[in-house]
Amino acid sequence: MYTFESRIRYSETDSEGKLTMASLINYFQDCSTFQSEDLGLGLDYLKERHMVWVLSSWQIVAERYPKLCEKVTIGTLPYEMKGFLGSRNFAMIDAGGEYIAKANSLWSLLDTETGKPTAVPGEMKEGYHLEEKLDMEYMPRKIAVPANTVRRETVAVKKHHLDTNYHVNNQQFVNIAMEFLPENFAVRQIRAEYKKQAFLDDLLFPFVAEEEKRFVVALRDQAGKPYVVVEFS
Repeated sequence: MYTFESRIRYSETDSEGKLTMASLINYFQDCSTFQSEDLGLGLDYLKERHMVWVLSSWQIVAERYPKLCEKVTIGTLPYEMKGFLGSRNFAMIDAGGEYIAKANSLWSLLDTETGKPTAVPGEMKEGYHLEEKLDMEYMPRKIAVPANTVRRETVAVKKHHLDTNYHVNNQQFVNIAMEFLPENFAVRQIRAEYKKQAFLDDLLFPFVAEEEKRFVVALRDQAGKPYVVVEFS
């Protein structure tokens, strides 16, 4: 597993002094980015070859949220590459070696000139050392949206929502969806299914449904097609 060490910063915590889910996702994203850059398979490599990795789905399970100044290890490992798809685990581990959080993710490799999927090159498969996937309960990628959704206030995509690919970053999508959770709803698991990219000035139309012990937020376009569906439980 590729890892790096960190310490929970004040800027990453909530009003209770604990790591936020958004910051946890950022740690995971940074970890995979660090690994890719260290292997020479990072942003410059992808840009030169007109390729980009786009997240298709998240499953994140947090056993707890670490406190301010707590020392942590963040890790990631790719465990499967087939066709244009890549599967990757993430983890956050405390100073005692206990798992704080685990995650599973599915990524699609796209050709930026055509916008279509492209097969993972052989040199990329060789560069990433595939490992055994983490021991966790793996949930389905598809998320069913309940029929009894309630329309909430529209969100306009701003510059701060965008990443280096000029589309809404996956963490930003989750953060937007979390704004529609009730106060004091304790999130242990997040599942997110990404349907299509959103860009500057796009409008996101949230539809929220509450079921027993879970909330589902679908962020849709003007035609009703989802950009992302997020489940919190």
